[in-house]
Amino acid sequence: MLTDAQMTDARRFAGYAVSGTMMVIDANTDTVFVQYGMVTMSLYTRLTSLSASEEAVLTGTYLANLNTLENAVPLASDNLDTEAAAVWTHNSNEVRDRLALLAQWSLRMCSFLGVAPGPGLQVGPGLGSSVTMVRG
Repeated sequence: MLTDAQMTDARRFAGYAVSGTMMVIDANTDTVFVQYGMVTMSLYTRLTSLSASEEAVLTGTYLANLNTLENAVPLASDNLDTEAAAVWTHNSNEVRDRLALLAQWSLRMCSFLGVAPGPGLQVGPGLGSSVTMVRG
């Protein structure tokens, strides 16, 4: 069973806002009343019904890598003040490239879970990614 922190990470990497104390689950009908309706219900249901091997992939592959990729974005700010030093040249697109990679991994996690990316998952040309999200 996923911890509360792991469920929070999965939800935010999928692009959904925090549920806080506004998420109300009716235990009798397994209905979730939140802003995103059935999309969040689908994500909640998926996260609470994973097999042991699926949970291992989610936590060991997706959440572990997504946390690493997310933590690397602020660290890129260490290089923002240097264009070139000796033989080293700064990648001026480093932050954009890191955000694009993070978005791609987030989309892969959504695909693995079988849920639609949430409204907070920003992908596309604005982040330098070749992935474009289309909603129908």
